[in-house]
Formats: sequence, structure tokens, C-alpha cells
Amino acid sequence: MDNKNTTLSKEELAIQKKKAKEAKRAEIAKTLPKYTRGEEIFNAVSHIVGGALGIGALVVGIVFAALKTDKIGVISMIIFGLSIMILYTMSAIYHFLFINKAKKVFRVFDHCTIYLLIAGTYTPICLITLRNEWIWGYLILGIVWFLAILGIVFNAIMLDKKPVKIMSQILYIIMGWGIVAAIKLLVKNMALPGVILIIAGGVCYTVGVIFYALGKKVKYFHSIWHLFDLFGTILQYMGILLYAVIGI
Repeated sequence: MDNKNTTLSKEELAIQKKKAKEAKRAEIAKTLPKYTRGEEIFNAVSHIVGGALGIGALVVGIVFAALKTDKIGVISMIIFGLSIMILYTMSAIYHFLFINKAKKVFRVFDHCTIYLLIAGTYTPICLITLRNEWIWGYLILGIVWFLAILGIVFNAIMLDKKPVKIMSQILYIIMGWGIVAAIKLLVKNMALPGVILIIAGGVCYTVGVIFYALGKKVKYFHSIWHLFDLFGTILQYMGILLYAVIGI
């Protein structure tokens, strides 16, 4: 009889643990966007492709920067390549995971690395393209990285707070299109096709935000946003590689 009661107690304990685990999972789920498993697989795969392209971008960027520029050029392309690789890798992991603590953590990484990519993209533009306008180049780069660090800190601490979400959307746009303030310098120091590629990439990112905003309401819109991000990254990378590093 005692053994039976002990067995029942263990079973009850197991049930309680299971319920507690389910309650914790439900609590975490409330803080995460609700996408179908099919959407999440698409999101993960699309950014696995981005991560793979990021590795290639890093290697190719280093090689051509070493051949065509100086040490600063190489460092700037390392930063740019790593920012691409890190963003898409973090995003792929986040979307691939099932609902648990790890997914919540990687969601923070996912959002923080957006700032990293924006600042990483500016780095070769400011250090290579604007090297003859070095005062402006370093000033712009300093402002962008300051805003990126600010955004990363706030997202890491208070990602789900509404003011932080609004601030992030504003910062993304200000940082992303901030280069327009120096468009004359960019046109002066880069061939027009390169400028067009960089702007076209910015347009892709911006149009993608529309799909991001509707992603929680319309199925697969978040996935479409992923594709716009990927195209935007490719366009800007090609503009920088061909017209800033190689100097076509």
C-alpha cells in the first residue's frame, strides 16, 4: 500500500512538473510573435541561406580588400562580413527553435544584430569610399555606431516594451537612410552604379518593413520581409564590393 501511495505521489509530482513546464512555456509564448511552424521553417531556411552567403561575403570581402585596399579596408570588410553572417545566423537559429527560453534569448539577439548589420554596412562606406573625406567619414561612422550600441543596449534590456519597439523602428529608418545626408560625398567618391545599388538595397529594406509590420496579421508576410532583407543585403554588398573595394 505504501509503495502504491509512493508511486502515486511520484506520478502526481510528474504531472505537476509537466503542468508547471506547460505554464512556463505558455508564459514565454505570450512574449513571442505567433507564426505557424511552416512560416518558421521558411524564415529559418531563408536566413540560413543568408548566413551561408555571409560566410562567402566575409571571405570574398577580405580577399579583395587585401588586394585592392589597405589594412583599414580589410578591417572594414571583416566587420561588414561578420555583421552579415552574425545577423542571419542569429535569425535562423531564433526562427528554427521551438518555444522555450532559448528562443526568447535568440529573439533578443535577432533584434540586436539588426543594429550590428546597419553599422557594419556603414563601416566600409565610411572608411573606404569616404577615405578622402575622412573627417566626414569618421563623424558619420561614429554617430552610426553610437546609435547602434544604444539600440542594442535598449533591445537587450527592454525588447518587449512598447517605447523601445517604437524607438527601434525610428532608429532603423534614421540610421538606414542617414547616408542621404552625405549623398553628395557618396556620389563624389563612388561610381553612380554603386550608389544606385546601395540606395536600391535601402529601398528593399524599407519596403520590407511594410511586410514586417503586417507579419503578425497576414500569413507568410514575415517570411516575405526576410526575402526583402536578403535582397537588400545582397544589393548593398555588391555595391560596396564592386565600387568601394574593387573600384570599378
